Amino acid sequence: PALCREHALSPHSGAMRGIPGMNRNESDTNFSKMTLSRMPPGSNLGQIVEASNEVSHHSLTKVICTVGVKSRSVEELVALLEAGMNVARFDFSWGSMAYHQKTLENLRVAMKKTKILCATMLDTRGPEIGIQLAPDDISSFDAEAPKEPVVLEQGSRVTLTTDTRVKPSSDFLPVNNDLMPKFVRPGDDVFIGQYLFTGSESSSVYLKVDEVDEALGHIYCTCVNSAKLSGVLLTVQVSNKGDDLPTLCEWDVHVIKHWGVPNQIDFISLSFTPDAAAVEECRAIVREAGAPGMMIMAKVERLAALTKIDEIIAAADGVILSRGNLGIDVAPEKVFLCQKMVLYKCNVAGKPVVVTRVVDTMTDTPRPTRAEATDVANAVLDGADAIMLGAETLRGMFGPETVSTVRRISREAEKVFDHENHYQLQIPQSQLLNKGLLPQNEALASSAVRAASKVGAAMIVVFTRSGQTARLVSKYRPSVPIVSLVIPRIKQDSIRWTLQGEQAARQGLINRGVVPLLANPTNSDMTALLRVVFDHAKRNGTLKEGDQVVVIQKVGTTSVVKVVQMNF
Repeated sequence: PALCREHALSPHSGAMRGIPGMNRNESDTNFSKMTLSRMPPGSNLGQIVEASNEVSHHSLTKVICTVGVKSRSVEELVALLEAGMNVARFDFSWGSMAYHQKTLENLRVAMKKTKILCATMLDTRGPEIGIQLAPDDISSFDAEAPKEPVVLEQGSRVTLTTDTRVKPSSDFLPVNNDLMPKFVRPGDDVFIGQYLFTGSESSSVYLKVDEVDEALGHIYCTCVNSAKLSGVLLTVQVSNKGDDLPTLCEWDVHVIKHWGVPNQIDFISLSFTPDAAAVEECRAIVREAGAPGMMIMAKVERLAALTKIDEIIAAADGVILSRGNLGIDVAPEKVFLCQKMVLYKCNVAGKPVVVTRVVDTMTDTPRPTRAEATDVANAVLDGADAIMLGAETLRGMFGPETVSTVRRISREAEKVFDHENHYQLQIPQSQLLNKGLLPQNEALASSAVRAASKVGAAMIVVFTRSGQTARLVSKYRPSVPIVSLVIPRIKQDSIRWTLQGEQAARQGLINRGVVPLLANPTNSDMTALLRVVFDHAKRNGTLKEGDQVVVIQKVGTTSVVKVVQMNF
């Protein structure tokens, strides 16, 4: 069932077979009619092919941007926020804490200027192996960056060495991991590419290992293709090797404790997550450091992780499917199957799932390829909560345009997403996981989505303290925005008053359709709070006079789902 849903478009699936006895061409036609039937009333072919004039950040699917280098100043971050960035990702594979701190401070200024909420994510380095071509905090655009690339020719020999004092050249490439010669063997395949590589064969190289000398720390290789290695940092991956390396290195633990926790970062992206134990190890470190609310997103980027995907999903708060690294471990023809399987399992579990590496060419061009545009749409149809951008926003020349483009494509895909089919699939799966019954909060969430569909509601509003109910509503994929109205708690200790709830609000920014708002903690009048939501929605064009709104709230000790008609 994970790979045979309608949106898998498998020629052997029920969605493509149509009715018994129907041939392939008739079945394709039938599916096209089904898809077109989900277009808005009055749509025709001319309307379908016309460019959309909708506001880009009205898509339900979220966008995560890697920030720094070309997306670091207040002005650049303002542009990303206005284009539709929901989560800012700080990747500690490169850059010092001081470097990222400045970017974070600029992001906070940009949020105040735009009044746009943005969550933050710390991406760990993990067991990633690198080749440093420039000093710390030097980017490709700085004067101190290397002027000439490292040129490798097909068939030539190159030695990977653990001696980091050696200058990178076409003969020697120094790696930053002393353990590499211990697990690499002759015949292994090694991939080397620019940090956040875009897949261009001119800037990445595949090596075949010929010989390993553990005593000297040398790995002798032959180049499979010609390449010009440029940039300031190269990443190294050995296909299906290195799974025993520690998931969190000393640098990661230091960054989490001394940068992530003090800055109240919302998410940790746990690179190269191998199993549930690694997630629990990271969670223990975060709790010990005093940030139990920080969410752990397991980054699935190795074949070994796929074999333990069920336990990883159960342990983590969400999953990031890192297709760049995964594509090196997995045969190309199997990557799409891995994506559909992981996204399906996360959808059933109600965990947010993120897809990476979708519009790589927009690092250098203002428009994606046809294949990339289709890839974004398919990720949305497969059930992705968010799309993560890497090099496109970190060092790309068209960051805001990339965010806006991904938003527009996502919105078009959402128009033909089979919400009814998704809803019907979720209910029995959730019951199977709970002995035939739905938990109370999930029963409320699913009922709200069903009610919204039946009355044609324009919005669902959820009163919540932790954001959990709103995330459960997102699990059932309504076709309308989910306003998560977080009611903060005022907590007092012997020294000061603190407001709890801001992080819960921001964390909703990774779930499809969730629009978090933080309520005034001094106002407990539900009617007044609803009026604030309605006024806000009217100003941004989400609601108009006469629209129906579904509300989930508590009345005394009873949780209720009700339908309210908009009357301004």
